[in-house]
Amino acid sequence: MRRLGTRGQPEESRAAILDAAAREFAEHGIDGARTDTIAREAGVNKALLYYYFKDKETLYGEVLDTAFSGLKDTVFRVFDSELPPREKILAYVGAYFDFVASHQLYPRLMQREMMRAPEGQSHHIDKVIKNYIRPIYTRLGEVIREGIKAGDFRPVNPAHFVPTMVAMIVFYFSSAPMTQKIVGFNPLAPDRVAERRTALLDFISAGLFRNHQNATQGAGS
Repeated sequence: MRRLGTRGQPEESRAAILDAAAREFAEHGIDGARTDTIAREAGVNKALLYYYFKDKETLYGEVLDTAFSGLKDTVFRVFDSELPPREKILAYVGAYFDFVASHQLYPRLMQREMMRAPEGQSHHIDKVIKNYIRPIYTRLGEVIREGIKAGDFRPVNPAHFVPTMVAMIVFYFSSAPMTQKIVGFNPLAPDRVAERRTALLDFISAGLFRNHQNATQGAGS
């Protein structure tokens, strides 16, 4: 493994630490994660890790910010487009799905953070909700209400429909080890992920659109 190890490569070093930390936190949670392991996997010494991140809690917060800011940037590009509501919803679902497919640590990080929150152990959940989750929910609700007003969508309640969409996207990846034991194949194989994407778009359009024939066209591939 190439050692970064000095303060002369700050961007590379920070990126390597954040990547290694995301894997460690997703696997073991913040309590079980070891900074020795993170530093070793990042190819830096522990002193450099603490130079960039004052403690493990700060590093954990930075990992969450990186994950959720990436998701927000991805879906906001869809929200900021000039697409009509039907195409915008499908583009949102496709973009969200593709983001999680490419960042499969994201569901595990979120699950662990949600498990910490009810016990008052999380110092980050309010920030994640304020900066990332609520803005996404607000924009998505606007698209749904616009589609309802235009007569393109069924009169659904965003408070229920939005969490349902998100759950259908995220659960597929977070439950993959269990699903493999049930169905007998690897659900994360590229062809299976592509099948899931198509099925998801069809299912959501059937539940939301008044006429969902050919609804998955234009959602990307």
